[in-house]
Amino acid sequence: GKAALGAEVGVLLCDVGDAASLAAVARQTRLVLNCVGPYRFFGEPVVEACVENGASCIDICGEPQFLEGMYLKYNEKAAEKGVYVIGSCGFDSIPADMGVLYTRDKLKGTLTAVESFLKVKSGPEGSCAHDGTWKSAVYGLADQDNRRKLRKKVGYAPVPVVGAKLKSRGLVFYNQQFKEYSIRFMGSDGSVVKRSQCYLHTELQETPVQYGAYVNIGGLGSVIKLMFAGILFLLLVKFSFGRKLLAKYPEFFSAGFFTKKGPTQKQMDGTSFTMTFFGEGYSEGQDPQYGKPNVKICTEVKGPEPGYVATPIAMVQAAVSLLEDAACLPKRGGVYSPGAAFSKTKLIDRLNKRGVEFSVISSLNS
Repeated sequence: GKAALGAEVGVLLCDVGDAASLAAVARQTRLVLNCVGPYRFFGEPVVEACVENGASCIDICGEPQFLEGMYLKYNEKAAEKGVYVIGSCGFDSIPADMGVLYTRDKLKGTLTAVESFLKVKSGPEGSCAHDGTWKSAVYGLADQDNRRKLRKKVGYAPVPVVGAKLKSRGLVFYNQQFKEYSIRFMGSDGSVVKRSQCYLHTELQETPVQYGAYVNIGGLGSVIKLMFAGILFLLLVKFSFGRKLLAKYPEFFSAGFFTKKGPTQKQMDGTSFTMTFFGEGYSEGQDPQYGKPNVKICTEVKGPEPGYVATPIAMVQAAVSLLEDAACLPKRGGVYSPGAAFSKTKLIDRLNKRGVEFSVISSLNS
């Protein structure tokens, strides 16, 4: 019953502090792209307006507490209304979540475990990000206790470990494959992939995949710098005045990486990312409950600058998939992660055509 799209796109003004203005926008569309980070402060009024007024909604959030909080509060209502609320449809966490599914689909057999390693390359101008992402990290880390309580309330169904258990690596380790140091990826990828795997296992009876997310940081000098910065960050984030300092002076505390202006066009043009996935599993006909994994696969997702180029590509293609691949979405509306919502759609094909490329590097039967 929604109006058809006009030839020209108009401008509608709304404000997250004005519920009536959000409701008016939601009533005029089938889908809202929600970009109002930090989401813990500004995101919920948009979700609420969309669900109440029958519009679907996607965001580019990398804040697990917000994403899971929206599931707890709006999943049932969204299902009743037949709308989809799909979080983390940007760089967090489409490459990781869809990358795991791509790896699973390309393995001849049953994929049981995957590790991903992110590498961001920058040009001579370096790279940086806007302080909105920094603030999300500051307040997200400060509120970890509440996140644990929230997860107890959600009561996720336990996902069985199939095949050999994926070993958790240390906080920092030397990576033989890349000949540099890696650390655990502190973003939302791990929790988003876990939610997708939980959904695919409980709702579609698919074999769950264990997942570990890491980022490559370079040589020993980078490790030492990061350790000092990390210790200072963790100390300050515990106190109210520390959080205010971190939020007020992002450039100083992040050694210039997070700024109030964000990256220049030259910085964006010179930056790209590669996410490499190492998967293991069991060949066709072999029961994953017995014996060691006997097949391996390496895949890759690569693309342009993550935050300001790859993210809008991912978000818009997720939106197009939601609108055009409607028959392939989960049967019920609700609050979903990207892998849960888009596993049967053409999202990966759409991304491939627009510069966020998925490919198989190698596969091996041992």
